[in-house]
Amino acid sequence: MRLNFDGANLTETPAIVFETPNLIELSVYNNKIKSIPERLFTQHPKLEVLNYAGNEIEEVPEGITNLQSIRMLDLGHNKLRELPKEIGLLQSLDSFLYLSNNQLESIPDQLCELHRLKYLNATDNVLKELPHTMGNLISLIELRLYHNQLEALPESLTSITCLREIHVYGNQLTSLPESLGDLEQLRILDLEKNKLQRLPTSIEKLKKLRKLNLRTNHIAELPEEIGQLNNLIELDLRDNGLKEIPDSIMQLDHLEKLDLRWNQDLKIGRWLDELEKKGCIVYR
Repeated sequence: MRLNFDGANLTETPAIVFETPNLIELSVYNNKIKSIPERLFTQHPKLEVLNYAGNEIEEVPEGITNLQSIRMLDLGHNKLRELPKEIGLLQSLDSFLYLSNNQLESIPDQLCELHRLKYLNATDNVLKELPHTMGNLISLIELRLYHNQLEALPESLTSITCLREIHVYGNQLTSLPESLGDLEQLRILDLEKNKLQRLPTSIEKLKKLRKLNLRTNHIAELPEEIGQLNNLIELDLRDNGLKEIPDSIMQLDHLEKLDLRWNQDLKIGRWLDELEKKGCIVYR
């Protein structure tokens, strides 16, 4: 059974929810509900999809551990300041976990025990650091953490070899893990609006990377290894402190768009003509 009460101007979970047998999906998105009743978890342990996004939830009951069939959990756009450590016991959670637009200051280490989780979204919070055990999220494909206050990414993150997308723009990152290149399945790396000064040379191993966004950082030069990103289609370098581009960039045969605007001291080399001959659009 599936129940949907989206946008119904509710202030609490409807009574009919507790009267409905065999409930596997419940959505109460975009209401004014202030709490999740504990008995929801005891009466409906076979829930697979639970959406309480867009409410006024301030805490998640520990009884959520009863949901041993849950596959998608959306708690975004609420007022959560912390998560219960018990969230790591939801071993069936293999699809999406949405935590965006809350007031989370940290993520419990136990969350990293969700070994089957493929998508994690904790954007628009006040996270200052991530658990050192992030590498335990071994099935993660997409990670969205933009608009937080992160100053670093844990080295263990690069052991998630199936990771394809990392979105961390709008943080306070000053450096990247030296082992970044171990993420050999990575397709999208969005680092816009951070405080990066350099890229690790291991970036040359990101052979499947298609989009690299470095806009609005403090990068004065790129490593020669940038030319090894054979499948790169889009490279955004706007608003950095770039003074020159290595000639190795001419090796990027699939590059379609290169954005160099707002780098006032950038010297143009022979790479410009070569890239344009290959059909790359260069903005400068």
